[in-house]
Amino acid sequence: MTGLQDRLTPEQVEEFGRELDDLRQRIVADLGQEDVDYIHKLIKTQRGLEVAGRGLMFAGFFPPAWLAGVGALSLAKILDNMEIGHNVMHGQYDWTRDPALSSQNFEWDTVAPSDNWRHSHNYIHHTYTNILDKDRDIGYGILRMDPEQKWHPYYLGNPVYATLLALFFQWGVMLHDLEVDRVLKGERKWSEFKEVRAKIARKAARQFGKDYVLFPLLTGPMAPLTLLGNASANLVRNLWAFSIIFCGHFPADVESFTEAETEQENRGQWYLRQILGSANISGGKLFHILSGNLSHQIEHHLFPDIPARRYPQIAPEVRAICEKYGLPYHTGPLRKQLFSVARKIVKLALPGKEQPEPGPRTVVGDRQPAAA
Repeated sequence: MTGLQDRLTPEQVEEFGRELDDLRQRIVADLGQEDVDYIHKLIKTQRGLEVAGRGLMFAGFFPPAWLAGVGALSLAKILDNMEIGHNVMHGQYDWTRDPALSSQNFEWDTVAPSDNWRHSHNYIHHTYTNILDKDRDIGYGILRMDPEQKWHPYYLGNPVYATLLALFFQWGVMLHDLEVDRVLKGERKWSEFKEVRAKIARKAARQFGKDYVLFPLLTGPMAPLTLLGNASANLVRNLWAFSIIFCGHFPADVESFTEAETEQENRGQWYLRQILGSANISGGKLFHILSGNLSHQIEHHLFPDIPARRYPQIAPEVRAICEKYGLPYHTGPLRKQLFSVARKIVKLALPGKEQPEPGPRTVVGDRQPAAA
């Protein structure tokens, strides 16, 4: 495989970056009331689903009502976390000057405090995407998700750790901010995370109290069923979020990079790394909304602060630019991406390097752009 900086000539990289900058500028210039109406409508829908879900728990003795309540509450949590929370906290609606849509004020329905997440995700992950030893989302500090990660017998449990992470994903994201693996290795001190721990304690207590104490007690004799329903909704949201996020970053064709490859990286090379380090998931409109449009992970990593509802609109143009420069554009249905991720998790539990699957993974450095 060629290195990151050998994919395109300097002239190609400059033109490639300019084309993507132009695309971004056109979308930014077109933002307006439709985008504001969209997110407000989505927030209204999410709140309606949550009220319906909470209300149906009062009739939890009737199984169809309990199941409908779990379904509504699950959808509410998924919308809150994915299309609303994740995207608002990326600053996608800061331009509206609406305090309710401010990336700095928004708090979501999950145990991971937004302040911590803004650092570990918005800054660390989106700045150092797929750079080994820099992007902590590669394996979340507990998994071996890249063949370049040195194998250790601990990783024999890779499938077990991944399953537990999927089941308790919100808690995994919360603990991710503590960098426990680095503390255990002596690379960081526990005392450095005093403020992070305080935020975690406050948020976890609030979320636990809401889902497992307050709302169950409000339903009186239905409390055990309400508690079970809330836990089920959290489980559904955890499994869904894990699937979407892992399918956007860890299918077999997605590439990682070394720090040396990304030294003195310019704008065009940064765009290139985002494309090679991400994967999309194909599907219908509702699927994309429920994924927070993270099914367009490539477009999200190119333009994380553009409203995600715009990603389906620009995806064909991004793909055409990739084809023009002979770059891969990784995409596939959810089942295919999930299988690829699961296969990688199992194979990397064992020592050795996983061989890349055949496919259009690389381009040669002297490739010339095709005619537009």
